[in-house]
Amino acid sequence: MSSPTVGFWGPSTSTVDWCETNYQHLFHVGELFNTASSLVLVLVGILGLALHRRVLERRFLLAFALLSVVGIGSTAFHATLLREFQMLDELPMLYLAIVIVYILLENRPQRRFGTWLPLLLLGHAVLVTYLTAFTRGTAQFFLFQVSFASLEFYALGRTYVLQRRSPDVKVKRLFRLGIAAYALAIVLWLSDIQFCPTLNETLPANGVPNPQFHAWWHVLVSCGFYALLLVIAHDRLGILERQPRLGAVAGGIPRVLGNIPTPGVKADPYSDATSIPSG
Repeated sequence: MSSPTVGFWGPSTSTVDWCETNYQHLFHVGELFNTASSLVLVLVGILGLALHRRVLERRFLLAFALLSVVGIGSTAFHATLLREFQMLDELPMLYLAIVIVYILLENRPQRRFGTWLPLLLLGHAVLVTYLTAFTRGTAQFFLFQVSFASLEFYALGRTYVLQRRSPDVKVKRLFRLGIAAYALAIVLWLSDIQFCPTLNETLPANGVPNPQFHAWWHVLVSCGFYALLLVIAHDRLGILERQPRLGAVAGGIPRVLGNIPTPGVKADPYSDATSIPSG
C-alpha cells in the first residue's frame, strides 16, 4: 500500500492503509485527498436532511444522518490512520446498510413483520460490530467487507426492482445515474487496492500523479447513494399514496417531493411518518 511515513498522529494503527502516500502534503493529515473527499459524504447527508426533512419519514432522515456520520468518521480515519477512527468510519457504514435493508423490507403502509425484524437487524448489528471491532489484520478487513457487501448488494438489487416497476421515466433515469456512479466508485475502489504500486510509484516516476482513486470513490459513492435513496423514497411515498414526484434545486440537484400529511391527522401507528404542517 502507501508509504509508512509517520506524521503528527504517529504510526498507523488501522488494519488498512490506502494508496495515498501518508503525510505527503501536511504533517497533521495522514491522507489529504482521502480526508478532503470524505467531507462530501458529510455534505450530501446534510443536503438530504435539509431537502427532505418535511417530506420523508424518520427512517430516511436517519439514513441521511448516518451518511454524514460515516463522512465524519471517514474524515477522522483518513486524517489520522488510527484504528479507533477506522471504527468510526466502518461501523456507521454497517449501521447505514442495515437501516436501508429495513426500509426496503418494511415497505407496506402498515408494519409488515412486527417487532421481530427490528430485533433481528439489531442482533445483526451487534454481531457485525463485534466482528469488525474485535478482529485484526486481514481477518478484520475481510469480515467487514463481507458483512457490508452482503447488505449492500441486496439493497442494490432491490432498488433495481423498485425502479423497474416505476412508470416514472425520471425515476428510471435517476436510477441509471445513481447505479453508474456507484459502479464506477466500486471499480475505482478495487483499482486503488489492486494497482497501488502502479498508481503510487510507476505513474509518478513517469510524471503522472496518483489519480487518487479512493478519494474519487468517496465522491462517486456519495452521489450514487443519494440518487438511489431517492429512488427508494419515491417508491415509499407512492406506497403511502403521497403522490411522489421528482424535482430539482440549485440547477439540477434532485429531490423527491410528495404531499405533506394533513396537520392534526395522526399517522398510522405502525408507521414512522410524521404529521408536519406545510408553510
